Formats: sequence, C-alpha cells, structure tokens
Amino acid sequence: MATLPTTRDESWRYADGAVLANLDPDVLDQWDDFTVDPGETARRVIVAGGAGPELIRVRVSVGDGATAELFGVVAGEAYARLEVVVSLGKGAHFQFGGVTIGGGNAVREIVTRMDHALPDATSDQVIRAVHWGTATGNFLGRIDVARHAQKTDAAQDFKGLILERGAATNARPELEIYADDVKCAHGASIGQLDEGARFYMAARGLPPELARKLLVQAFIGDAFAALEDEDEQARLMDVALAALGDRS
Repeated sequence: MATLPTTRDESWRYADGAVLANLDPDVLDQWDDFTVDPGETARRVIVAGGAGPELIRVRVSVGDGATAELFGVVAGEAYARLEVVVSLGKGAHFQFGGVTIGGGNAVREIVTRMDHALPDATSDQVIRAVHWGTATGNFLGRIDVARHAQKTDAAQDFKGLILERGAATNARPELEIYADDVKCAHGASIGQLDEGARFYMAARGLPPELARKLLVQAFIGDAFAALEDEDEQARLMDVALAALGDRS
C-alpha cells in the first residue's frame, strides 16, 4: 500500500494537507501512461474541473526523435493537482502548456518533472496561474539533466496573476544539471492586472467584467500558443474563462 504524502514531502509542500490526509492510497498508484513511439508525434489534452478533489498523474515516455504535447487546465472547485513526469529519448521534444485558475479557498497545482537522460532532447513548459478569493495556485517544476545528455535544451516559464488580495501563488523551479553543453532556463513572476490597461478599456466603454476577461484571456493565452488545434485551444480557453465567470 502506498504511503500517503504530506506537506513535509518536497513535491507536496504547497498542497492541501487536509485533503492529502484523506486520500485513498490506491489513487497514488493510478498513472495515465502516455507513450509516443520513436519518430512519432502525439498530443494529450487534460481538464480538471470537478466539484471534488482531483489528482491526475501522467507519465510521459517520448521515444527517440518523437514529439509529445500535453496541454491542460486545472479549474476545479476543490483541491486539484496535475502531476506530469516525462522521460525523453535522444532528440525527443516535449511541449507543455498548463493553466491553474479559480477562486474560493481551493489549492490548484501543476507539478512537473523532466528527465533528460539522453542527448539532443528539448522540452518547453509554459504555465500560467490566475487566482482570487483565498485560493492558491502552485507550480513545482523540476528538470534533471544527466551527465551524458549533452545538447539538452530545456525551458520553463511561469507567471502568476493575483486578482484579489488574499489569493496566493507559489512557484518552485528546480534544475539539476550534470552535463556541461546544455541550455536550461526558467523564469517565474507574480503580479496583478495592469490597471492602466483596465482604465484604457473602461475609458472606451468596456464593462469592467469584460475588460478583466480580455486581460485574463491574453495572460493565459501563452500557455496554449503552441497548440495548433484551434478547436482544442478554444475549448481549453472556454474552460478557463468559465471559471472566471462575470467577475469585475
């Protein structure tokens, strides 16, 4: 039987401790395995938007020269966690775009781990978080580069948007690099809506709720920019903006 995690565990440090204590241990062994064969390209889209706690764990295996794409929205009303573990073959590429969004007092988080064990692989992660009320949005991202994984190119970009005082965002990027010929970068920033832009829109007659919606849409759009399927891109955006509602 799996041991239940607690907030003392590094990869669960910002989670909802009360929810963790009541998890069914069997849930921790439930992984969605996403395998892309060498030279192939595949995509997976995930939405976490339920009324109860959700724990979604995805293991991605990307074969030599293959490309895997994963895009997701975490917008549930209760604690929700999307956890992604990726193993990259030689010359493989992994593209990830994720959004956590919501209010209330829920914790929503995205946790990723990239395993660059072979040369010439690339990974790109774009994560956006939008929260209000007393909600919390988290991102924990780890990139491991093995000693002989030369020419690795890995990046992760996180931005958090706080719509109301009382909400919070946590970001913890982590790099562990043993190769010397690599490009690895991470960025993290947290802020509020651009009041100048809101004033500009209001001065031109846009209602406050529409102005906010447009600004949030522009903010989270980066996470879905690499998704070439326009219908899926629109669906994910609709899910995220539905969580926003008519807030002004």
